[in-house]
Amino acid sequence: MMIPPCAHTRPPGRIDLADPLLHGLGDPHAAWRVLRRSDPVAWQPVEGRPGFWAVTRHADVRTVLADHARFTSTGGVVLSMLGRPEPAQNEQFSATDPPRHGLVRGPLQRELTARAVARHAPAIRSFVRDLLRPADGLLDFAALTASLPMAFLGPLMGIPAADWPDLARWVSMSVAEHDPDVMLPDGPSATLDRGHRELFAYLLDLMLRHRRRPRGDLVDLLASMPLRPGAVVANCYSLLLGGGAAIPHVPNVTLTELIRTGRYEDWSRHPERVDRAVEEALRFAAPAGHFMRLATRDTTLGGVRVAAGDAVVVWLRSANRDESVFSDPDTLHPERHPNRHLAFGDGRHYCLGAAVARLTLRIFFAELFTTFASFEPAGDVERTQSPWLGGIKRMPVRAVRR
Repeated sequence: MMIPPCAHTRPPGRIDLADPLLHGLGDPHAAWRVLRRSDPVAWQPVEGRPGFWAVTRHADVRTVLADHARFTSTGGVVLSMLGRPEPAQNEQFSATDPPRHGLVRGPLQRELTARAVARHAPAIRSFVRDLLRPADGLLDFAALTASLPMAFLGPLMGIPAADWPDLARWVSMSVAEHDPDVMLPDGPSATLDRGHRELFAYLLDLMLRHRRRPRGDLVDLLASMPLRPGAVVANCYSLLLGGGAAIPHVPNVTLTELIRTGRYEDWSRHPERVDRAVEEALRFAAPAGHFMRLATRDTTLGGVRVAAGDAVVVWLRSANRDESVFSDPDTLHPERHPNRHLAFGDGRHYCLGAAVARLTLRIFFAELFTTFASFEPAGDVERTQSPWLGGIKRMPVRAVRR
């Protein structure tokens, strides 16, 4: 992929959105704030790989996500795939454009509506209560929430709880390959490849187990579609990654901010506003930091010329702090309304698991506020070094039960 001619005329900026250290140790929100104001569609060179256009304003992000005719998902949807061929092109729903996208997504969507997932609420609530029951005193809240995805991955995909520690490690290798806690000695690329191989091998075995003993869940549904086995596994991977990587970090980021501002008690006293509070937590945390698209033809975006084949990366976490859309965007407002956040994306690729994520988070926050009277910081919070995962990997707190 060639760098657009206009990129050569731009002086190299000091902001490097592809740098994992910016997201783990720096202040990406300060960088996005500068770009939204001065360069909302900014060319970002990347050493050793093609560069990309960084899109940081809410309106432009929505334009890219909604217009699959100009911006395709088939060339990879995250920065780690920049300059690499997408092996699941036109097979994995996340790497497919309409109309084929609808053929794969449609049957899954019917099983993941708010009404359909509501039947899992008792099982999710029971899991969350068991998760919180032993928590007391000094603890790592990030370690506590790390297994939260099993609240829904068990019922929806038949993944045994005993397998989650390995899966969680492989998921981290697939979305945070630069983070020193998960990076292999051979480097980020080897870490990414290893994480993918381990996950795909596990999911292939899961699919074969389901064929021998069907459960009637999403894995069985995918296996019943006219897809080759590799495509079934690729779509299982997409489901696993979407929920397994991102969901734990919504309560992590939210509680960190509530502790910092001394507002935990205020949030916990009002269970009636949990629905809006969850939407605000999603806006504020936006753990899925970005999505990538490739321009299908020469076009313009935000007044900037984008060439056919250019990578365009929309930053959801930036869009969710856009001052032109959200008043006082860096503050958690539990009754914010309207709340047009993009934590789940937008357009045809709007997050397939949004309903079950919302349900799980509503239950988790309700149980958290019922169980704990207060939290205090007990050490430094450490963020994940990843341009995609806006997460917290260590969060020492002192918890006081009611």
